[in-house]
Amino acid sequence: MHLETLLRPADSVGARPLSGLLAGTTILTMDGQLPVETMAEGDRVITRDAGMAVLREIKAYTVSAPAYRVKAGTLGNTRPDCDTIVARDALIHIRDWRAQAIYGVDTALVPAHRLADGEYIAELNEVERVMFELIFDKQHIVYADGLEIATAAV
Repeated sequence: MHLETLLRPADSVGARPLSGLLAGTTILTMDGQLPVETMAEGDRVITRDAGMAVLREIKAYTVSAPAYRVKAGTLGNTRPDCDTIVARDALIHIRDWRAQAIYGVDTALVPAHRLADGEYIAELNEVERVMFELIFDKQHIVYADGLEIATAAV
């Protein structure tokens, strides 16, 4: 699977896309599920596209921006496995009817705000939040609370 072929352009919202995960979001690693805020360079993360990848860097930044709540089970059985909050432009890997409906393909990376329906995927108020960004040698799809999310590359 080549992630660059799955990626579709996001709406422009400024110089930096608003992507990232909130504290408390658990990431599936070779050591089990770990809260994103406890992760460090060198952690071995389980990915959908490569099996396992080594985390090269983790960035934390404070942003005052809307985020989106994805209710448990919205994107499939246990996808996510609990209500999960993601940044506006977090790239969610979809591989169901939504990919066909939005892009006419079987699988796609879609910014969270493009999937919003106001009920199951809903915008939250704009408040200051600390977001964490996982960075690898190349873009990967990781499991964040069971939700498949694309990461950043060095």
